[in-house]
Amino acid sequence: MAEPDRWRQMASAPRDGSRILVTIRPSEQGPAEVDLAYWSHGDQFGPEGWRAADSAPGRIIEYAEPELKCWMPMPSANLNRTSMPSPWEGENDRELDGSGI
Repeated sequence: MAEPDRWRQMASAPRDGSRILVTIRPSEQGPAEVDLAYWSHGDQFGPEGWRAADSAPGRIIEYAEPELKCWMPMPSANLNRTSMPSPWEGENDRELDGSGI
């Protein structure tokens, strides 16, 4: 992944169980935020779908596809960065990943 610090469309997110950063869309419960998530192929604890990385058996946090705006690979360790990136706040999904051409 050549540009690790760039938000990308959810359609291109890896569904191999690797952990990624996601922007959760703003809702009546609060503003947009960033979470650490992964794709689960489903198991005895829940169906296939996006889960928060800190989920535990019996306490699974699942995200419906429409809740997630975009994703970014986990950044490499950087001692100068002390927090998560800001959520993507653009209005036009076409701004993600360029024009899609």
